Formats: sequence, C-alpha cells, structure tokens
Amino acid sequence: MPAKKIMIIDNEEGLCRMMAAVLMDEGHGTRTFNDPLEAVELFRPGIWDLVISDIKMPGIDGLEVLRRIKAIEPDIPVIMITAFATVEMSIQALRNGAYDMLTKPFEPDELIYRVRNALNHNQLATENQKLREELADKFNFDNIIGASTILQQLLDKVEKVAVRETAALITGESGTGKELIAQAIHYNSPRKEKPFVAINCGAIPSSVLESELFGHKKGAFTGADTDKDGLLKSADGGTLFLDEIGNLPITVQKTLLRFLQEQEFHRVGDTAPTKVDVRLISATNSELEKEVKEGTFREDLFYRLNVINLHLPPLRQRNADIPLLAAHFIGQQNKKFKTSIAGFTAEAQQAIKGYAWPGNIRQLKNVIEACMTIETEPQISLATLVQFIETDETSADNDDYNKALAHFEVDYLRQLLGSVNGNIEEAAKKASMNMATIYRKLKKYGLRKQDIL
Repeated sequence: MPAKKIMIIDNEEGLCRMMAAVLMDEGHGTRTFNDPLEAVELFRPGIWDLVISDIKMPGIDGLEVLRRIKAIEPDIPVIMITAFATVEMSIQALRNGAYDMLTKPFEPDELIYRVRNALNHNQLATENQKLREELADKFNFDNIIGASTILQQLLDKVEKVAVRETAALITGESGTGKELIAQAIHYNSPRKEKPFVAINCGAIPSSVLESELFGHKKGAFTGADTDKDGLLKSADGGTLFLDEIGNLPITVQKTLLRFLQEQEFHRVGDTAPTKVDVRLISATNSELEKEVKEGTFREDLFYRLNVINLHLPPLRQRNADIPLLAAHFIGQQNKKFKTSIAGFTAEAQQAIKGYAWPGNIRQLKNVIEACMTIETEPQISLATLVQFIETDETSADNDDYNKALAHFEVDYLRQLLGSVNGNIEEAAKKASMNMATIYRKLKKYGLRKQDIL
C-alpha cells in the first residue's frame, strides 16, 4: 500500500509515540497531537488519509473531535480509541461517522490491522467515486452519438425523464441502444450515486428468474442452501433496468406489479416483506400491446411500466447518424488495438449509408470491428465491407443462400422443439442458444409451438 498521512490525537504522549513508531515502520507519515483543539484547528481537507483519536481527553472529547473533522471532510475514515468501550459509546461513535473502534490496551499488530482496513476502505471509496464520475461523463447526453432530428428530439425527452421518478418503458428494435438510454437516465438522475443494475429477462431461464430478481430464503427450493438477496435488493436506492421485459413469466409479472404498487416484495419462500427504494426502467423489442391482447402480458403491469414511452428509432431512420457512429467506432478500435484506420473509402461510405442495418447500432459496431481486423489499407474498402454486409452488388447473389438458410432454420426449429416437447428452456440448453433467440426465430418464421407439436 502506498504511504499515507495519518493524524494521531491522544493526550497520552507515550501512546502517541508508540502508535507513530508502529505506523512509520509500515511506511506511513504521521503527526501526533496531545491537544485535540490544536489538531482540529490544523485539520484541513485533502491532506490526511486517516485520523486516529482517543475518546477521553481534556478540552474536547473524541466524539466532538469526530464531529468537527467529519464536518470538514465527511469521507475521511476515523478510528476511535477508548479504554471503556460501552455499547452505547460505540453506537454513538459509529452514528457520528467513526469507521472503527479500538479498545485499550491493544497490540501493535491489531493497530496495523485496523489501520490497513480503514485505508483500504478509503481507497476503495475513492476509486468508486472516480468510477461514478467516469460513468456519469460516459453517459452524458452529449456523448450519445448522433445529430439527426429524430435522435435529438428523443434525447430532449430523455433528459426531462431523468430528473423525475417516473417509470419509463424504452422500446425499439434489437441493437438500437436501449440499455445505453437507460444508463443515461440513471447517471443523469438524483440516483446517480447509487447502483445501476441491469438484467436481461430473456437470457435467464424462467425457472430461476424470480429468485434472481427477488431473492430467496434458505430452503425455499432444492439447492437454496443459503439466504440470497435478489437484484431488486442490490439496486436499493438506485435503478433497476429490466431488458426484454416481455419475456417475464406471468407469475413473476404479478410479483413485480405488487412491488411497483407497494415498494415491497417477498423473497421466494419468505413470509416477511422486503422494502426497497428502486426506480424501475424497462425495455422491450416486442409489441407489448399485442401481448396484452393475447393474454401473455398483464395489462395492469403494462400501464405501470409505460408511464413514459421512449421509442428508439432504428438506424435506417437515422441515416445521417451512420457516418458519425462509424467514425466513433473506428476511433474506439484504433485506440484499443493501436491501429490507424482513417475511415471508409468513398464507395464504402456510400454503401454503409445505403444499407438497412437490420441489427442496428450493434451490427454497425461489429461490422466495423470485423472490417478493421482484416483491412490492410489505410481506409476500409468496399471490397472488405461486402464480406460482412450485403450491398446492392452482393444481395442478388445471396438470395438463394438466404432461402436455403431459412429453410434449414425452420426444419431445425421444428426438430429441436419436437425433441423437447415444446419446452423453450430445454430447447435453448440443447442448442446452446438463449431463449430470446429462439423466440425471435419462431416469430421471424411465423412458427407456433402448437403447430409444431
């Protein structure tokens, strides 16, 4: 651990010298004070990494020292020393912001151990704050790439939604950046200092989704060997983002609705309610209104989630943003792999602007990464680009291939679902695919389980 500066306050000169010697042997810088008033008067924020103070001292006691120091620098860790550690005193010290209590007499090893813990905690808190600041900057609205009118209108709406507690439903095709918008809402909201927790409801088997979301009590089901807090509890004070919410089973929808109404829920197998303060943002690439009519999604839950709808346009409707996004992704890859690709040739630039991008921004990013992996020229050429997307020149040649691929996928899905009696979860495991992919392919080809079985 790098050397730290530690302030030691105790009216016993011998104890001060002992602590200073022990901590200096550990490589830290120390300064001792026998007068607590002098220590408080000389304390300045940003200078000290840790304060160690006795509680029983003449002039002002350690609890008053603690209060005054915390008023100047709230995040600095303070270890309190006492020869008479009562429960009441310990509670009072901890309530006023003390990090730890050390009872006299103590061995040098115990002092070193407590100091290391306090400094590690402080370093972690500093790193977390730095990370939060970096995330807030990353998800600033100015860093969401695009100058098209349709995107700017959406971001104006998102900026207003961010500062309120309103539930928001983000809709749009796969790959349009729904999670990015959810993160922008969180990191521009009053909850930005608290956790942002994301879960893809389509990527988790329905049998464990309720436990993952709400947690469970020990013994609630086979394999529940310990109590477990769910993602809702992890997001307490912050934001929970539920992606692909249309994949929530009806039973989980009911529990989620109760949480939205009461701000409390029951862990699986638990009789006592758990209260949390969480903002919920959800997203879907499916038509929830249609699922409501079909009875697969609760109407009351839909209206709870869809207070504000934020629709992300597909990339084909943001044609003017494609060159900006492409330049951004090329810059990212150049920085990551120490390359110097200058962009696209004129022919390739025309091709990316004319392409429909069915996979949206995610597809654009992946195609650029693939092109830069094999490109040997200063710019990405059309010859390289057409290896990864269909342009007007390549689409006709691929018609037969696409038809053959579709025929194969339909046959494969029929055989796969037939072999597991229509169980989507088992089919996903058997095919090493996620459930959302199977659902999308069934929808793509207009297949229904009842027609297959």
